[in-house]
Amino acid sequence: MASTHHLALLNERRFAPLFWVQFLGAANDNVFKFAFTLLATYAAATWGGVDPRYAGFLIGALFIAPFVLFSATSGQLADKVEKSRLIRRLKDAEIVVMALAAIGLTLQWPALIYIAMFLIGLQATVFGPVKYSYLPQHLDPSELTRGNGLVEMATFIAILLGTIAAGMLINAFAGVGATAVGVVILLLAIAGRAAAQLIPLSPAADATLRINWNPFSETWANLKIAHQDRTVFNSILGISWLWFFGSIFLTSLAPFAHDVLGGNEAVVTFLLAVFSIGIGVGALLTDRLSGRKVEIGLVPLGSIGMTVFAVDLYLASRGIVPLESGTVRDFFALDGAWRIIVDLALLAAFAGLYSVPLYALIQSRAQKTHVARIVAANNILNALFIVVASIAAAALLDNGLTIPELFLVAALMNAAVAAYIYLLVPEFLLRFVAWLVVHALYRVRSIGKDRLPEAGPVVLVCNHVSFVDAIVIMGESPRPIRFVMDHHIFRIPVLRTFFNQVKAIPIASARKDPDTLQRANQSIQHALDEGEMVCIFPEGRITDTGELGPFKQGVRRIVERNPVPVIPMALRGLWGSFFSRYGGEAFSLPVDARLRRGLRSRLELVVGEPVPPAIATPELLMQRVKELRGAQL
Repeated sequence: MASTHHLALLNERRFAPLFWVQFLGAANDNVFKFAFTLLATYAAATWGGVDPRYAGFLIGALFIAPFVLFSATSGQLADKVEKSRLIRRLKDAEIVVMALAAIGLTLQWPALIYIAMFLIGLQATVFGPVKYSYLPQHLDPSELTRGNGLVEMATFIAILLGTIAAGMLINAFAGVGATAVGVVILLLAIAGRAAAQLIPLSPAADATLRINWNPFSETWANLKIAHQDRTVFNSILGISWLWFFGSIFLTSLAPFAHDVLGGNEAVVTFLLAVFSIGIGVGALLTDRLSGRKVEIGLVPLGSIGMTVFAVDLYLASRGIVPLESGTVRDFFALDGAWRIIVDLALLAAFAGLYSVPLYALIQSRAQKTHVARIVAANNILNALFIVVASIAAAALLDNGLTIPELFLVAALMNAAVAAYIYLLVPEFLLRFVAWLVVHALYRVRSIGKDRLPEAGPVVLVCNHVSFVDAIVIMGESPRPIRFVMDHHIFRIPVLRTFFNQVKAIPIASARKDPDTLQRANQSIQHALDEGEMVCIFPEGRITDTGELGPFKQGVRRIVERNPVPVIPMALRGLWGSFFSRYGGEAFSLPVDARLRRGLRSRLELVVGEPVPPAIATPELLMQRVKELRGAQL
């Protein structure tokens, strides 16, 4: 059963063990990585002799390399093997790898530590597809956004705590800090294995799958699988772009704090904390704003916020007089410090709003037998984008750009990439428009929304109260809908553009325009054959009185040609709004009078039980819609 409280999943065995496995694993990775980065940077002669300027890059490259090389194989394993067993074996491997790392840290064997860094990256590579393909197996569709938000929050809080802990361990245990790090990473690995023991049975998605051990051909095959669904593939590109964008900011925080702000190591840690907490807040906020569904309309909102606050971070950084090894307290006293903090926090929060729906969309739209392999394709592209971001940032800085100017370039690139993706997949932007209209003007509550099927063809019928009925329904639906609309509505410029983009189907009567009717019937049949949802307003026009008009016979003919279930729905509360014909033609009364009557008013979308096609007559469907609507107009 779906839980309703935002943190309720943390009390349930189907989710909580995975959450703690992810949290402990991410914390462990970052304690190990950051501690060794500090050692290799500030005591290079003792810890391998690598040039301190490149030690962090080498460590990061060793950790990322397995994602590029072995993600394809990892995706196959995650689809073929029962997941709880695979996770436990991965945590066993983590204990072994961290034991090797602890030996290397204690005995000051940097070669062994570098090997362990590659191996822990390999362990993380295999775990990624398992983690994200586990969630849709154990969470209801209405919980996917919440589950992904919690996992995202856990990851970034773990990164923050792991990074802070690494610095504290190195500094607090003078002379034996490396040994202390070795003890902690081994204990965290053991704690993660204990949490993994509680993960419930998770059957293999495709136990008959034959593993292709060639990582190159399998990588190409995974990318082809992902590319079969344009929305899924462009979601992967969107996530990969976020890693490009985010890695520029994360890797630039240290030089930004040191060179631009003049702060010490504590200021770096503070800014990292602000960024991590912002991501966590944004990820949790996604569930509240999404209305317990995969709401991709939040993705454009996230990208807009990322661009706006990245630009303002550049503006806030101009003209700052840097401190001299200033503390966090000194930084707070700096002119413009609070603006920088707010910009960084909100940039990160909007990044959380951007990423969580994309992960949930991939899990909900991907073929169930291929989820892990598609996640693997995502991980491959993520890793490549991170590498390209590092190279691009280094090249721009070498050519004279300052860190704030790099932030500005990233912001402008983000706006351009977002616009390109939304042109390729208009569904993102259209869902944003629907979400914005519905949530800005009204307070919408859905009743019985779980009766809308996750997949498969279905015809929806609803009363027709206003010009925004379709937008409200689209905003509340967990799936895209093909609306059948009176062809006259396509004469209104703004609405014509909108409904063309959502692939609405114009229809006319046989007497007025037989050609349009024939094209409409063909489009409806094709949509249902493709397993889509089709929504019609059987009254044939928007009501003039608020009352339900008689249902026309077109719905009967549609169901006769396409015997699929019919789901009756009713809208309550839109009569009297600016977009209805209350008091005359819609849009005819002064806007302020209409909006005063309808602004932030409560709307309800009530979804009824499916009606078998054999008995789905216009009379029965009208009766069902009337019962669902009740007395409220």
